[in-house]
Amino acid sequence: MVPPAGSRPARDRFVLASASPARRRLLESAGLRPEVLVSGVDEAAVTAETPGERASVLAAAKARAVVPGLAHAIVLGCDSLLELDGVEYGKPADAAQARAWWAAMAGRSGVLHTGHCLLRVHGGAVTAELRALASTTVHFGCPDPAEIAAYVATGEPLGVAGGFTLDGLGGWFVERIDGDHGTVLGLSLPLLRAMLRELGTSPTDWWPARPGAAP
Repeated sequence: MVPPAGSRPARDRFVLASASPARRRLLESAGLRPEVLVSGVDEAAVTAETPGERASVLAAAKARAVVPGLAHAIVLGCDSLLELDGVEYGKPADAAQARAWWAAMAGRSGVLHTGHCLLRVHGGAVTAELRALASTTVHFGCPDPAEIAAYVATGEPLGVAGGFTLDGLGGWFVERIDGDHGTVLGLSLPLLRAMLRELGTSPTDWWPARPGAAP
């Protein structure tokens, strides 16, 4: 039987299998202090029929890649991809590709998919695995060529899915979104909470205790 959420203290390590600073910051701002383990998964070797499906498969691959060496842990793997007209946009290969992508995205709308995979590791083995996909529609503005060139020159677009950010310099060029903003930042907190509760725990189990608070 799965214990009700919040019925036990969190003894497991909470591991984020991602090098994304945005994901780490999002979790930290929500009260968690994840242990970051970078998976090293060869993303180019992972294929799927749709961008959303590939994001889910990559999230699972990243989560499972960091399991060796863990005894007891909750592991979160995530991956994000932008879909525009059925075409996948991951991280731009170089500045030229980032400029070309922005020329194609300007004034249009795409869907940012973020795959989530949550593992429970007990005794060094995976005892539970959950997968879920969150998708948010992003409506892009129309930066002019000089603005695109300046943005690409900062280097920011080269390290993020779709070549843009919502919480960084790219936020100037996003008109609005339809859906959870966390999905665009790299993970959906409401979705992650639901997944944790399905495993019998809760985000509050990892919140730091306030000094003087009752046990």
